Amino acid sequence: MAARIFVERDVFMKKYSQLIRHTGNNFLFDLIDISILGTLANTPIHFHAEGLRGTGKTTIIRAAKDILPKIKRIKGCIYNCDPSNPHCPEHRDLSNKDIEQLGTELIDMPFLEISPSAKKGTVVGSIDLKKISSREEPEAALLLGTIPRAHRGIIFVDEINRIADTSPELADILLDVMGTKPGRIQIEEVGLPTVVIPVQVSIWAASNPDEEPGPLEDIRRQLSDRFDFTVNVERPVDTAVLKMILDGNNEKYNDSYLIEEKKEKLLRAQAIIDDFSLSDEIKSILASMYVDFGLESLRSIEAIMLGAKIRGALLGKNPDIGEIIFLARLALRHRMDAKNLNELIKHLEQRRHQPEKKSEAAMKSNDCDLRKAVLQKNNDQKIGTNSGKLKNKFFSPLEKMMSILTNKFSSSAGGKNNRPISSDPKDMDIKAPSKKAISLKQLELKDYVKKEEELRR
Repeated sequence: MAARIFVERDVFMKKYSQLIRHTGNNFLFDLIDISILGTLANTPIHFHAEGLRGTGKTTIIRAAKDILPKIKRIKGCIYNCDPSNPHCPEHRDLSNKDIEQLGTELIDMPFLEISPSAKKGTVVGSIDLKKISSREEPEAALLLGTIPRAHRGIIFVDEINRIADTSPELADILLDVMGTKPGRIQIEEVGLPTVVIPVQVSIWAASNPDEEPGPLEDIRRQLSDRFDFTVNVERPVDTAVLKMILDGNNEKYNDSYLIEEKKEKLLRAQAIIDDFSLSDEIKSILASMYVDFGLESLRSIEAIMLGAKIRGALLGKNPDIGEIIFLARLALRHRMDAKNLNELIKHLEQRRHQPEKKSEAAMKSNDCDLRKAVLQKNNDQKIGTNSGKLKNKFFSPLEKMMSILTNKFSSSAGGKNNRPISSDPKDMDIKAPSKKAISLKQLELKDYVKKEEELRR
């Protein structure tokens, strides 16, 4: 009966190609792309989707299994060992030649779930009772749990707020898995040595903060901080969008071509992800944002940096401040109150438009300088014209007289040798006047007032 129920549920589950993006769930689709590409690039990205019941968050997350690309592993390895970086107890000490002899295979990227009723043994691992109770070859061995089997893949945790409230042991395991990248798990069983395994999984979680026991950050703040991003999923508000969602149940929307195209896009982005990086300017903005707004967790900045690089590969461009604003909303939503977050986003928006304002101010300044220069030139021309008229009116006769006297004196002082006039009195030939000098009072007017014609004689 249980198998029948599972089959019916799988039949009615929506395909990824049937999903409709709208303003209420758009950010969730973006985070799914970021996390899948991060997982492919060996950098897990954890996100938490919150929303009221019926908003489609769980449906979208489960449907995303359709677009997960394939990964290469050592043939038959239940730990999904990467041939270039084996990690499991069976393969981590093998040489490249030994791994080549074992061979490799392509498998679908793992997508496993942890339910609120899960037990520690099923999540981490436990003793393999089948092997230990074998009559022919009894053997003490481990039966791997959900987390180690999902290595290099995705784990979906539905109703994570309930798990944090009722299963503190599972919450502690998730803290270890998500605390570092890659994370780790420790398997302890009586009669077996303790096994510590590195795990590289992206945790996708969903919850309804409006239902008991409430928002995750209020229940287990430490676990909430482990998520790189948190997104709020809302219901559609457009009747046309709602009609498209309802029509999505039709089989005609199940387009496998679109799914394969999505997988190829992710693989292409994986190949170029190392070509994208954050500029020094963007890093400075993030550093000042962390200090100026007193952010509690450095993980928020690390999440924004990782997300920006991954988004760069998806969009085919180096990250700019627009991407920082987009990711800051998602990375800080569960780490700051709404008022301070809005202030931070407002600050980033101002930084975003600051260059444009500078450019406009510079243009206005240049226009003002140009107008001043034109006015100054016109004034100078007017002053020059007026001064020229005054000069011609008042100083022309005097200049003419001085020119005549200078030429006359130069010709007489030059002498026979035509020496140039010297400014030093010692070098000048001074001749005494032929007659004794007399006072002007003793002269008649005609003797000291001469006309221009008389001076030329």
